[in-house]
Amino acid sequence: MIWRRKRIGVALGGGGARGLAHIGVLRAFEEESIPVDVIAGTSIGALVGGAFASGLSSVEMGELVDSFLESPTFQDSALKSIKEVQESRRLSLTQKIQAFFKNRIILAQAMFRPGILHAEDFQAMIDYFLPDIGIEELKIPFVAVATDLISGYPVAISHGSLRKAVMASCAVPGAVPPVEDNGKLLSDGGIVNLVPTSVVRQMGAEFVVGVTVGSEIETDDEMKTAMDVYVRATNIMGFHLEQGDLKEADAVIRPDVGNLHWTDFLLARDLIREGEKASRERMVDVKKALPFFKRWSSRFSGSRTDENLS
Repeated sequence: MIWRRKRIGVALGGGGARGLAHIGVLRAFEEESIPVDVIAGTSIGALVGGAFASGLSSVEMGELVDSFLESPTFQDSALKSIKEVQESRRLSLTQKIQAFFKNRIILAQAMFRPGILHAEDFQAMIDYFLPDIGIEELKIPFVAVATDLISGYPVAISHGSLRKAVMASCAVPGAVPPVEDNGKLLSDGGIVNLVPTSVVRQMGAEFVVGVTVGSEIETDDEMKTAMDVYVRATNIMGFHLEQGDLKEADAVIRPDVGNLHWTDFLLARDLIREGEKASRERMVDVKKALPFFKRWSSRFSGSRTDENLS
């Protein structure tokens, strides 16, 4: 009798800075020697997934995050400015005045161009983490999920420039300009496919792990402005979209990242720790795809299934 392990696929969901928890999830996989046969990602999940598929370890990714946050690329970026504006309620009077004018500048920019952030600035972040290679050259089969704003359908990018594919998947609507590609106008994959479990299944995975870093559905935030209501409605839509995606997963890992703003990158180390913690808590479920674990669990449960036999 030959025992065969299932092909394991990991689907990393979108969620801005909260997605740094994906690094911790993958760290637990490495330390437990859990193989990842295929990987797909949406938005920040595509960035982390692409880096991992290129051969970077979770430790190396963590070090890159630390160095990026200290670099001029981040310190001088609009990403940091947006975060400062978002936190303006907790600032001093002088800082609030500065945030007020920054906010007006950001809103003005949004009226006259397709994204608040310059594409070049955001591309610099992508380039910081990813090698300039084709997706076909990666060590692990990988797909970045984007949304075509023209057709309204998801696009699974499995060929071509890794950096361009991840840039398209990370193009947060309104914040980052969409990416033009062969008649398509590509934006954040999270618009239609927040956790790409179905894509991982189509890639040949027999056991799908879905990792979600979406916001909580309940909130204590006050909704005083039209923007507050719009953001809240968008979060609700994303939550219910995510639930449909997770039905495709055999195991779900949900790091406790709360409702952090998508620009909260300075909490990177805490987010990575939360990802590792959540991954270890669900490791028993993930190991069900492995033949050794199957034999061990069958021996002690007194039963055995044939789903891992060939």
